[in-house]
Amino acid sequence: MENPTSRWRHRLPRTRGRWAAVVAALAVLVGAGTWTATADDSAPSVHRQDQMLKMNGVSVDTSYFTSGGTGRRPAVLIGHGFGGSKNDVRAQAEKLAADGYAVMTWSARGFGRTTGEITLNASDGEVKDVSGLIDWLAGRPEVELDAKGDPRVGVTGASYGGAVSLLAAGYDRRVDAVAPVISYWNLADALFPDGVFKKLWAGIFVSSGGGCQRFQKELCEMYERVAVNGKPDAAARALLTERSPEAVADRIDVPTLILQGQSDSLFPLGQADAMAEAVKANGAPVSVDWISGGHDGGDDEGDRVEGRVGDWFDRYLKKDKDADTGPGFRVTRTGGVDSTDGAALKRGASSETYPGLTSGGRKIPLTGARQQPGTGAGQDATTGGNGGQDATTGGGGQEAPATGGGGSGRKAPDGLTQTFRNPAGAAPPSVSALPGIGGGLSQLSSLGVGLSLDFPGQYASFESAPLERSVHVTGSPTVTVDVKADHGDAVLFGKVYDVSPDGKQQVLPSQLVAPYRVTPAEQGKPVELTLPAVDHEVDAGHRLRLVLSATDLAYASPAEPATYTVTLDGALTVPTAPGVRTAAATLPWWTWGLPAAAVVIAAALLLTARRRTATPAPDPALSGVPLQITGLSKKYAKSTDRYAVRDLGFRVEKGQVLGLLGPNGAGKTTTLRMLMGLITPDAGEIRVFGHAIRPGAPVLSRVGSFVEGAGFLPHLSGRSNLELYWQATGRPAEDAHIDEALEIAGLGDALARAVRTYSQGMRQRLAIAQAMLGMPDLLILDEPTNGLDPPQIREMRDVMIRYAAGGRTVIVSSHLLSEVEQSCTHLVVMDRGQLVQAGPVAEITGSGDMLLVTTGTEVTEALVDKAAALPGIGSAVRTEDGHGLLIRLDGATAAQLVAELVRLDVPVTGVGPHRRLEDAFLTLISQGSA
Repeated sequence: MENPTSRWRHRLPRTRGRWAAVVAALAVLVGAGTWTATADDSAPSVHRQDQMLKMNGVSVDTSYFTSGGTGRRPAVLIGHGFGGSKNDVRAQAEKLAADGYAVMTWSARGFGRTTGEITLNASDGEVKDVSGLIDWLAGRPEVELDAKGDPRVGVTGASYGGAVSLLAAGYDRRVDAVAPVISYWNLADALFPDGVFKKLWAGIFVSSGGGCQRFQKELCEMYERVAVNGKPDAAARALLTERSPEAVADRIDVPTLILQGQSDSLFPLGQADAMAEAVKANGAPVSVDWISGGHDGGDDEGDRVEGRVGDWFDRYLKKDKDADTGPGFRVTRTGGVDSTDGAALKRGASSETYPGLTSGGRKIPLTGARQQPGTGAGQDATTGGNGGQDATTGGGGQEAPATGGGGSGRKAPDGLTQTFRNPAGAAPPSVSALPGIGGGLSQLSSLGVGLSLDFPGQYASFESAPLERSVHVTGSPTVTVDVKADHGDAVLFGKVYDVSPDGKQQVLPSQLVAPYRVTPAEQGKPVELTLPAVDHEVDAGHRLRLVLSATDLAYASPAEPATYTVTLDGALTVPTAPGVRTAAATLPWWTWGLPAAAVVIAAALLLTARRRTATPAPDPALSGVPLQITGLSKKYAKSTDRYAVRDLGFRVEKGQVLGLLGPNGAGKTTTLRMLMGLITPDAGEIRVFGHAIRPGAPVLSRVGSFVEGAGFLPHLSGRSNLELYWQATGRPAEDAHIDEALEIAGLGDALARAVRTYSQGMRQRLAIAQAMLGMPDLLILDEPTNGLDPPQIREMRDVMIRYAAGGRTVIVSSHLLSEVEQSCTHLVVMDRGQLVQAGPVAEITGSGDMLLVTTGTEVTEALVDKAAALPGIGSAVRTEDGHGLLIRLDGATAAQLVAELVRLDVPVTGVGPHRRLEDAFLTLISQGSA
């Protein structure tokens, strides 16, 4: 019997044109969508079209991004992570669009505004939706085609979105390149590794999807069955495997860039290894990149990752042979701390080809571990102690037998055989990774700090002699053991620790463990265990300690007590990947600093002297004026005649909420950056309370800003995040006014909760509260309502109004004209870097020279041109519904206008002043462009 999935895929090429026509027709029925501009001032203007596309029985919420130009270009689809939406990948979409791609993002089934149940990337669900999006792209006039109905398209995304990129390549032959990030190859192997249930991550997975009821019925039933039994069955494995990229492994034959996280206990490096081997076997180009972060957190290397994805698509979609796609394998290595900012130092290591997980194996003999008084496998993250457990007593005051490890039973004289217990209820469990929040901890492993906890009597431990020379482990260590259980399956968790020379401190690289289920049929025989894949350097003099524990917090262990006996059968083999070379470190400062010291000092003195003479003295007459800008100009980089901002001037008074408006490329962001002292103007000046703004100017302490959002520590509460931020400024705690800022922000009881539980709106308000710390007299907010729903937008409006009510000043840049109209008292409208109009909102929206003319029939473009050309008319714009004109008078009276329109046979049904900011804004911009 033919597989339904295969049948759908085989039929796709024959129905492609017909399906594209259906999608196009549905798009018309749903509506043309909304176009908005989203580009930065210094980049090509990027436009976004939002629309709902009906396909496969669901409504899919999409955004389509393009930049200027009329030529055809390749397309890119970007999927989001599980629990997210299309808004999460908007910034990356804008960058790729500005770089010359047609980019589409969408919310997957069950997320954002997209309807339908979550099917976990089923071939007839989310994967088929992607093919529908490709059909839609094929009908766009700006998208490059390889054949009729076949657009040149690449797919990328992180986690869930990365998996759908691989699945799309397997099911739809039109996909030309993919770049999955921290994704999975087989979801069954990820959640049920070696038949052990990864219970914490599975629970997080389901809850982040909105609960079991949001999933397809068979998925919900499968999860509940496994969660209750604590053990996956064959049906559960089959269900997840058929929805995984591995199910179409032989069909994925396009250039594939695989970026996988080292700080990832959900989708570890072994998942990327399986991807690479399968795609390579199909003959396609493959490159593997082990990034620093992952699902457990840490540094996601966002800019570098997005840059590499862009280069990959440049080579395989744009066919740019000069594009640098990078090495066949790269890994980010961490070592040491930057003394200037406390950040971990990172360097890349690479090789021309991917070495796999077992390259350069080195055998390291192990013996029964020697028990150290007062220490054990459990380590305190700050002191290297035993996490509160006395390893000689078992943590309960009872002395444990002095076995080779945490063993509570017998051991051979050489320590190679050890016996230990799985406690009743598998409690208390050992602790390794902390799903979702352990990334920061896992990255500290390279700095000699770790967090782990193994309880005496519940593990076996084997240890090497001190290493004579350092060893850099890159891949998965392996070891052969003989395992026996007094009844049933033996469930074990393997890990390799890096132990300090004195034995008092040990580090678990990346906080990773590997689970094993050894069935009765496998017991009493040598079994090779594959340990977690890591990239970690073990220094000379350190020891390697292999621990096999009966429990782990993240996994389900048998509830029934059992006794396990483990015998070591050979050495520990560690992969060293000898072909991987770490990039050369930058030269020590003294190799170049000393010879140049005199020049630097002289230059500094010269610059200081110039600043003393060039920086204007404070203007006492402006000491009470929050902001005055005069003759401000800034040219684009590497341009002598193109201006981002030109001859701009306006003034802001106390108590005002000023809206900064303008289309993309108007110069708003450049103006705000100059205002905050981030960049220097080419001409003109900015004065805040009479002081001229320069980078680092003391008066900037009276300015608070929210520009690109704030980075919060997800496991800390909202209040703790703010307190930590204020401490970092070095200013007295009493100057923070945290309670006052929080009262204005209106977060209420949420302040005591971890930030990871916050909605997008709550995060935005917390970011605004952070900008308010110290209660600055001037608050600058750039797009504070991005990603918020209507109720959250209303809340943000109230926050701004409350803040200004105390006599302070707010400047807000926003595309939401209706919100600006309701929250702002004054406006500055910019276009093409210049001031178009400034003044009170009521004056701009209700000025007497702006009239709304309604008509009985639809207004044609020809009539708009004739009206604009009439004597005494400044500009004319057709209204959105097409049955009216918004006209600005420039000398003519309303009566004269009506007479002229009647002469033109226009069926005028009404004339009156207009008071909608949106239309007034369009008229102003049209006038400025004339």
